[in-house]
Amino acid sequence: MDGDLGYCPELWKKIAEMGWLRLIFPEEYGGAGMSVIDLAVLYEEFGRALFIGPHLSTVVLGGMTILEAGAEEQKKDILPRIAQGERILSLALTEPEGSWDSRAWDPEGVTVKATADGDSFVIDGTKLFVHDAICADAFLVATRTKEGADPADGITLFLVDAKSPGITITPLRTIADDKQAEVVFDKVKVPKASMVGKLDGGWAPLHRSMQVGRVMLCAQMLGAEQRLLEMSVDYAKTRIQFDMPIGINQYIQEHCVLLLREVSGARWSTYLAAWKITEGEPSDFEVAVAKAWGSDAHERACWRAHQVHAGVGYTVFDGVIPLYSRRGKTFQLYLGDTAYHKEKVVKELENWPALEEPKGKPLGIWEEAPEFWVPEWWPEFEATNKAAQGG
Repeated sequence: MDGDLGYCPELWKKIAEMGWLRLIFPEEYGGAGMSVIDLAVLYEEFGRALFIGPHLSTVVLGGMTILEAGAEEQKKDILPRIAQGERILSLALTEPEGSWDSRAWDPEGVTVKATADGDSFVIDGTKLFVHDAICADAFLVATRTKEGADPADGITLFLVDAKSPGITITPLRTIADDKQAEVVFDKVKVPKASMVGKLDGGWAPLHRSMQVGRVMLCAQMLGAEQRLLEMSVDYAKTRIQFDMPIGINQYIQEHCVLLLREVSGARWSTYLAAWKITEGEPSDFEVAVAKAWGSDAHERACWRAHQVHAGVGYTVFDGVIPLYSRRGKTFQLYLGDTAYHKEKVVKELENWPALEEPKGKPLGIWEEAPEFWVPEWWPEFEATNKAAQGG
């Protein structure tokens, strides 16, 4: 967190050797051919351990987009190098104009233009809150190449060398101490060969990669919440006050129980979304639910962990809970905050089909057959009652 790069190169090399960078790629490109669910398990452990590094930017948002939309030459050149830890990518998507409203993560927010210039394109504009820009070897840049009625039609992706003339990277200070930056593209010239996917057709593959990225953020928050739960329960059992563990107090117990609720909700919603994507089924609703719930649940989980630990929970010397809280703010906001995804949930619900009306003659409570009006046991009960009364 205190370094200039935002990650540890030695650790990055080690995780490459363990196969963490190639897990999701097909074997033909040096990968392991595993699924989004497998990747979610890895990201859950990332969250537990407060892992810091450009894995999401490089492998998911960059690598998976190239895997789906890139030319065969791009895949053979870039993906094996990512898998070996030799190439770091950064997604340059959000812009100042769209960063303060709901357009930031939608195609409407892409306004940086790429203008055709012979066999090249010229990119001109500013990208804001670009994660891992400082350590990136290349940017995957979302640009506007055509205006039209449909904002998604006219977005083109380019893979741009981070050292290209005209690129200015300005680090931004964040409460999480993660490495975000403002990246200015001042008439940066890129060849047509650097285009990822089709001209004006870059939004669809990028959207699918971002959906996977959102699930990975949920998995990281889940891992962090699970660790917070374990730390809180352990502290409640071992912290002695007035000759008794503080966990004997119902107020502390309530925090632990509700923390478990946050973890359980996050786990089910996250892995349902991961399973839907793995199976190739429509998953927009499940992803939106997972990110909306996960973002709020993580904030509540951090708050409850702070309450259990009291003053100790607010120090970075005796505990790491503040680090989970600060990093959680990045997880909440990146790739869409709670309000953004709640709006997506509403739109998905509006598209649900109407309920089918029952067929046949409706039967109300007073329209049933007469034999059902009186319980079957009632006549026998009356006869028995009369006999008991001597009648």
